[in-house]
Amino acid sequence: MNLTKRQQVLAIAAIAMVALFMADKLVFTPLTNNWKARAERIAKLREEVRDGSETLKREKALTEQWDNMRKNVLPVAKPEAESQMLKAFERWSQEGGVSVSSVRPQWKESEDDYKTLECRADVSGSLSSIARFLYQVERDPLGVKVDSMELQSRDTEGSQLALVIQVSGLLLNPPKQSKL
Repeated sequence: MNLTKRQQVLAIAAIAMVALFMADKLVFTPLTNNWKARAERIAKLREEVRDGSETLKREKALTEQWDNMRKNVLPVAKPEAESQMLKAFERWSQEGGVSVSSVRPQWKESEDDYKTLECRADVSGSLSSIARFLYQVERDPLGVKVDSMELQSRDTEGSQLALVIQVSGLLLNPPKQSKL
């Protein structure tokens, strides 16, 4: 097979193009994709290291805040916890100047490391006394949060209001002792 000079140049060019195409698909593109993925991973790791460093800088404040929160949770014994929550409602109502007609406690035990005591209460009073009551609930050091509340007027002038409030108290379970 005798090829002319022009056919030889075209054959070499075609072979070179196929070789470049194969090099691109088998070498350059995978290397580029790998490089991009590695750069993204490095950026993510740098961000995680920065976040960890920031957390370490705040370690003392976070530890103090956690210790304070652990001191203000409900007692481990359920009757004591319910008693403490009922006393808290009594304290809040006296300081707020409202009347609490009922408090219905209910335990939620969805996790191994904590439980919550949800209390639904019916409160009545004037707008200012209910505002003082809510202020007392929010500023109390006891580990509680207001989950929901519903405010309704009891008279046509709106001077007497009824508040239905649901408050959750936190109870941390003691850590389980591992058997060796």
